Amino acid sequence: MTRFALTVEFDGRPFMGWQRQDHGPSVQQAIEDATFAVTGERTAVHAAGRTDAGVHGAAMRAHLDITKPITAFRLGEALNARLRPNPVAILACEEVADDWHARFTCTGRAYEYRIVNRRAPLTWEKGLAWQVAQPLDAAAMHAAAQLLIGQHDFTTFRSAHCQSASPLKSLDVLNVTRSGDRIEVVAEARSFLHHQVRSMVGCLALVGLGRWSIADMGDALAAADRARLGLNAPPDGLFFMHARYPD
Repeated sequence: MTRFALTVEFDGRPFMGWQRQDHGPSVQQAIEDATFAVTGERTAVHAAGRTDAGVHGAAMRAHLDITKPITAFRLGEALNARLRPNPVAILACEEVADDWHARFTCTGRAYEYRIVNRRAPLTWEKGLAWQVAQPLDAAAMHAAAQLLIGQHDFTTFRSAHCQSASPLKSLDVLNVTRSGDRIEVVAEARSFLHHQVRSMVGCLALVGLGRWSIADMGDALAAADRARLGLNAPPDGLFFMHARYPD
């Protein structure tokens, strides 16, 4: 048996999320079905994180175990051939140690949320960014974001369906930058709660719109109460960017 690590890019629009679902297509199912077509083996594909319906992946890390003799290059090429026409691509495939695990070996995850701040409707980016027509103050958003850095109880920014054992998370990076009509929010942490990034971005947008003050963001965090959430941003603009592993 050989364990292979995959780096996966995907457009989340046609999928119910990364994880296999009974009620619709998933990225995991697409890769597992392609693997079966290539090797004749039913094997589980484990990822560094789970993404919701409509969320995208720039470089999701995953692994799978294969019994059939095959090189990493041939496996990656064959999977890409079988994945068509699904918007899923294997960017890299490599052999790894048997104890390497895409999820449990991971020491950090990074997400990017993309906002297009303009009145004109989105065309080719529809479903790939969140359009906010009213002007956003990105500097105020960034200032509010810094209140969330560090270890906190993120219950306010946690989905009611979150399966994490604890609402305590340590947020390492939350930066908001603007370039023209593009605003990007970058979040990095060892791990995230379900909907945490989207919930933080939604509340940051309220600050940018002037509906919340910077202090309101701190109050929402301190409340540790989901009822204090101001807005949950849509999945469209969220991208899983990369996973970090020990050297």
